[in-house]
Amino acid sequence: MKRVLSLVLVLVMLFSLVGCGNTTTSEPTEKEVKATTGEPVEVSEPAANKGDTLVVWTFTDELKGIIENYYEKNNDLDYEIEVVVVPNENYQSKLDPALGSGKAAPDVFAVEAAYAKKYFSSKYTKDLRTMGIEPTEIPIMQYVKDVATTENGEFKGLSWQATPGAYFYRRSLAQKYLGVSEPEDVQPLLADFDKFYEAALTIKEKSNGETKIISSLGDLTKVFKADRKDGWIVDNKFTIDPKIEELMEIGKKFTEEGLTNDAEQWTETWFASMSNDEVFGYFLPTWGLHYVLKTNAENANSGETTAGDWAMVQGPAPYFWGGTWLTIREGTEMEQAAYDLINYLTLNEEFLTAYAKESGDFLANVNVVENVKDTYSDEFLAGQNQYAMFAEMAKGIDATTMTGSDLDIDDLFDEQLMAYTKGEKNKEDALESFTSSVKDAFPNLDY
Repeated sequence: MKRVLSLVLVLVMLFSLVGCGNTTTSEPTEKEVKATTGEPVEVSEPAANKGDTLVVWTFTDELKGIIENYYEKNNDLDYEIEVVVVPNENYQSKLDPALGSGKAAPDVFAVEAAYAKKYFSSKYTKDLRTMGIEPTEIPIMQYVKDVATTENGEFKGLSWQATPGAYFYRRSLAQKYLGVSEPEDVQPLLADFDKFYEAALTIKEKSNGETKIISSLGDLTKVFKADRKDGWIVDNKFTIDPKIEELMEIGKKFTEEGLTNDAEQWTETWFASMSNDEVFGYFLPTWGLHYVLKTNAENANSGETTAGDWAMVQGPAPYFWGGTWLTIREGTEMEQAAYDLINYLTLNEEFLTAYAKESGDFLANVNVVENVKDTYSDEFLAGQNQYAMFAEMAKGIDATTMTGSDLDIDDLFDEQLMAYTKGEKNKEDALESFTSSVKDAFPNLDY
């Protein structure tokens, strides 16, 4: 139990650990160009520092470690860096008043995918284009740039990370119930949501109900939402993409037909099935491999482990989960120092190459990814090269549907999704309740 609670604490801090996008240098699509260009801006050198301390706020101590172990050690700085780590659940409530008042506000602060657009669309973050960082000219994955780009084409942040998602499954269970075990043979059986449902039925039938394809219905939600054409808000209009209703329908089937382990994400039951045969696989991003599966593969009671029996495939659709972006506060008196930090952590390829090789973290810099991706293998995945596979998965990610209100609207939808799948409401009532709750929370949207 202590191990599970410790992991939950780690996940609170690492929830948005990595992000990802296009790993090639091919020409961007019209949609991508629109997302990463705006009106021309006047470019000037970063203003000289007016203080002696660069203050950085973050919701995870990962950034603190990078700054201390890489940036400060490899750069001769004439100022101090103060890194303030605020738990993610308290982060926005502390950051907002600091930004609003300008008192004790950070010079640089981190934001995660769930609320990144909120800050990038605000007046408190600086357009990096004015400092010479032009999004169309830097080797950063497209979706990572899209997240930091406003509707007006302002470019407000950068990330060293990328977090494409995958489906991790047990090789021995795949062989036993599907007749194949290698990723190239398993992926075709899970290539879309209909096939995933059929595989779920097969696994349940052949295991006599002892093994389920996923542990929680919540495991499916990020994948479906990432597969939408339209996000929750399109041109200020509240929108329910057809994929949302499809998620409701497949969620109903999975619940009524007993195709999940009926465990809530991040609970002890959810973690426990990673070390036994009750669950066939999990949808997790890059950081999920290292901080979720690997830390829960050993059974606390028997001492047996599932390590070495896992593999990963894309699954039904590309998606990403989490990510940490760095942004500069508008009005900072440490502008040069802030610029130097962000530039180093995201665009300095010498640092990024060393960090990627030492940490295994999946990066957003496409040049570094291309240079290191073929050198990896992971014993936990029976020697599979997860880095090269994540690089391929990243190519299909689309973040242009994200808005600054996603976190709150997602929570309102998930509440109604549970009510519908458990039979507490019919579909029409659930959607009506969902729309009504969004209206109350966001009255300025068009409906």
